[in-house]
Amino acid sequence: MQNNKNNRSFIATPLSAHGMPVFWIYILAVLGIIYVLNPGSGVLEFIPDNIPFIGNLDEGGAVLAIWYGLLELLEGKKFRNTYSKKSN
Repeated sequence: MQNNKNNRSFIATPLSAHGMPVFWIYILAVLGIIYVLNPGSGVLEFIPDNIPFIGNLDEGGAVLAIWYGLLELLEGKKFRNTYSKKSN
């Protein structure tokens, strides 16, 4: 039978389980929140939204960073503990 790591898709597995440092995941999530909330209403824009189809890719990346931050917050410690016990 396969272990738990292989049964979950990449989008549902915390990035720390793939070796990314936890503090970078949280930093990217905070930057994603700032970018999505964007209090300047378009002052900070990596890809202009008026370009068809690709204009919202930067917001999609920011939402993905937020997703991984939340996933790390809710599931990350459980995964780190599980894999550290298996390696010992």
